Amino acid sequence: MASWVLSECGIRPLPQIYTRPRTGHISNSKNNHSRIRFFHSNQSKTDLKLREPIGCSKERNWALKVSAPLRVAYGEEEERGEIINRVNGVEEQPEFDPGALPPFKLADIRAAIPKHCWVKNPWRSMSYVVRDVVVVCGLAAAAAYLNNWVVWPLYWAAQGTMFWALFVLGHDCGHGSFSNNTKLNSVVGHLLHSSILVPYHGWRISHRTHHQNHGHVENDESWHPLPERIYKNLDVVTRMLRFTAPFPMLAYPFYLWSRSPGKTGSHFDPNSDLFVPSERKDVITSTICWTAMAALLVGLSFVMGPIQMLKLYGVPYWIFVMWLDFVTYLHHHGHDDKLPWYRGKEWSYMRGGLTTLDRDYGWINNIHHDIGTHVIHHLFPQIPHYHLIEAVSIS
Repeated sequence: MASWVLSECGIRPLPQIYTRPRTGHISNSKNNHSRIRFFHSNQSKTDLKLREPIGCSKERNWALKVSAPLRVAYGEEEERGEIINRVNGVEEQPEFDPGALPPFKLADIRAAIPKHCWVKNPWRSMSYVVRDVVVVCGLAAAAAYLNNWVVWPLYWAAQGTMFWALFVLGHDCGHGSFSNNTKLNSVVGHLLHSSILVPYHGWRISHRTHHQNHGHVENDESWHPLPERIYKNLDVVTRMLRFTAPFPMLAYPFYLWSRSPGKTGSHFDPNSDLFVPSERKDVITSTICWTAMAALLVGLSFVMGPIQMLKLYGVPYWIFVMWLDFVTYLHHHGHDDKLPWYRGKEWSYMRGGLTTLDRDYGWINNIHHDIGTHVIHHLFPQIPHYHLIEAVSIS
């Protein structure tokens, strides 16, 4: 069974996501061939099926909704009869076992994704950068020109969301899904992330750790459940800031400086235990870029006035921080149904990746580059964001 630990979102069993592995011999005959499909359909198909992507149905539901990790059904009705009990004509699902291994492999999912979904087009990637930068500059120019208190709140919401969009593009640079050119990824990533006060390499490396250990209680990098021994040792202030709304929505800058409770190090310190010696030059480069941006903001505050800079940059920055913390939490925590976390031999890369969630942000999906299509991204972060939806809409 999976190891359960104290989590800020509590613990409840998940509904059935995939069934327990069946015991005994499984016939390979044509009449009783076991087929893996994601989300049961009445149509018989032999290929591995991923669910329809969020927001691509004919009647779109703009509400935030959970797309649980991949659900598996076993083909024909007689096969399903082996795993579903009928009581008075009503189907009764077996109890979900979070410790059960999924009846498919990571290679099965990879094989179902069209080959062109792995292709990175740097020109297309750069077009999104140009689009977002033009929008950011246009919003700032319009707000400064109008300088109206009716306009400012609208500007803050819009610009904070666009800062978040810039972050997602820099995030793609860090994964290498922006292009196959590491120098281009690094230059664009530094420009985008430094502009919103994110140390590109420092965060890129810690985010890589997060992906490599997703769903692991001890080794995941951020927003993971805290073991009880660590929780009890937190001081009152840290406990309040970590678990009392709205403080967790503002946690990101503090995480960059000192990481999560129970972990040590800083994204700005090349000697931090986050990094290996060969990465120190990269961390120093990113810290210098971050410092240059901070100095530029201070200089502009003297030129334009601190209040004007607060309105143009400061408030949108904190809206961006709220977006980042909000989205990260939603993708790694359930609501009514809680997600399993693993440790030791129970954990695997695929198992951890399947504990992430997809979310539908409605019309904002396009603005923040389909980051809500998150399960497939966590399993295969090399897929460019503009192919994520197609990668999960295989028919």
